[in-house]
Order: sequence, then C-alpha cells, then structure tokens
Amino acid sequence: MWTNPRTAGFLSQALSHEMTVVQQYLTQANLCDCWGRGEECAYFRREAGEELEHAGKIIRHMLTLGLAPNATRLEPAHPGRDMTEMLGFDWHLEAEAVRLYDDALRHAQRCRDDASSRLFAELLADEQAHLQELDRMLAELAQKENRHG
Repeated sequence: MWTNPRTAGFLSQALSHEMTVVQQYLTQANLCDCWGRGEECAYFRREAGEELEHAGKIIRHMLTLGLAPNATRLEPAHPGRDMTEMLGFDWHLEAEAVRLYDDALRHAQRCRDDASSRLFAELLADEQAHLQELDRMLAELAQKENRHG
C-alpha cells in the first residue's frame, strides 16, 4: 500500500512526540511521588496514560498503512523544580503537539486522506483540551502565589 511520504513523516513525528510526552509525564509523576505529592502524581500518571493512548492510535494507523512504527527522536524529560515549572514545560510540549497536528491535519485534508484526517483531527482536539487545562492550572497556581506573596 502506497502512503504519501509526508503523511508517513507526520505520523513518525507524532509517535516520537507522544512517546516524549509519556516520558515527561512519567518522570514528573515519579518526582511528585518522591515529594509526597500524591494528587499531582496521580494527575501526571493520568496524563501519561492519555498520551500513551495517543501513541497507540498512531501505531495502529501506521500499521494499517503498512508502516513500521519507530519513535526514534525522543527528547529528554524536563522534570521541573516545582509545579509551575513542570506545568510550563508541559505547556510547551502540548503547544508543540497542537502545531504538529494542525499541520498534519491540513496536509491530510489536502491529500484527501480521510483516515489520517480523522486521526489528526482527534489528536488535535485532545491536545487543544490539554493546553486549555494547563492554562487553567497555571492561572490557578499564579493566583495562589499572588495571595501567598
């Protein structure tokens, strides 16, 4: 089965990105566990699980296209020294994902690749929701910091 090379590239990039984010969230979950911050640990573990589901969807799609999944470009984790820094690092990763999936979706639509378009649209919506949640959490942290001086 022939696959547009640029679509294959977007899928490989997406898989590498999702696995990078899984690594990031698991690192942060374990750090929060070391700090005795169970609620934050649970949050990061849930996020890692969601991102792992994204990776699974990408892998399934790659397999249906006859592509061998290969996440070769994992970025190092950036744990952060406190919650604000952690969420800031995560915000940048999620913003990167939004840009990636927006570009990939537009490409798939131009190619009239409905299956890839559906996948990228779903991933884009999920990542936009993550970004909004991070915006909310960062705003709450900023308010707490302002109240406590």
